[in-house]
Amino acid sequence: MAYSTNEMMTVAAARRLKNGSVCFVGIGLPSKAANLARLTSSPDVVLIYESGPIGAKPSVLPLSIGDGELAETADTVVPTGEIFRYWLQGGRIDVGFLGAAQVDRFGNINTTVVGDYHQPKVRLPGAGGAPEIAGSAKSVLIILKQSARSFVDKLDFITSVGHGEGGDSRKRLGLPGAGPVGIITDLCVMEPEEGTHEFVVTALHPGVTREQVVAATGWAIRFADQVSTTAEPSDVELTALRDLEARTAAAHGQAPGEA
Repeated sequence: MAYSTNEMMTVAAARRLKNGSVCFVGIGLPSKAANLARLTSSPDVVLIYESGPIGAKPSVLPLSIGDGELAETADTVVPTGEIFRYWLQGGRIDVGFLGAAQVDRFGNINTTVVGDYHQPKVRLPGAGGAPEIAGSAKSVLIILKQSARSFVDKLDFITSVGHGEGGDSRKRLGLPGAGPVGIITDLCVMEPEEGTHEFVVTALHPGVTREQVVAATGWAIRFADQVSTTAEPSDVELTALRDLEARTAAAHGQAPGEA
């Protein structure tokens, strides 16, 4: 089956979720990838959302953390304070799955403003629970489309800390967990280099060249010594993804491509 670069990104991200892991899910691309994982390679993944649902199994993608679909399909729903204090800060979240407007070479995230904070070009949705997820989850996955505008040498604002200034910066900040372990884009997969914690390309999606990745990155991106090629989406993965998007579009009155 033919597939788009966005579908390749979502499938590649879904594959990173291990079956049985507990995942704190962000809305948007992270939610799409996490639910695709639940429908395919990781049926026993436990999805937790900021509003309190634990073990959510939505049939359509939620519009927000307050979407009733999450609570209706969850194993249980607890107060938001319990989600953060007991589950997240208590070390019970295996993976935090986040999106971003901007990301830098050390996996720090901006979802606050583009431009000067006091006179921004764009005011973004803001932090939500992302700073706590990035700071306390055992590991973090980041998913976003790649461009020189989103992969920047210096963030306009640090909303959520990844590996800080690199090296042992995260440890010196007193943050638990491994921090970001993967950035999945529509072009490639990046992982932090041992020691420096700078993100380097470890896999290119089929048909993508190194030159394309370089042109879509705002810093001097480096490549691992061994760069693999991402396996193409299977028919099962694509069918599950497209069915999920179609159900979501029908439920929310969207065109299929907007789901």
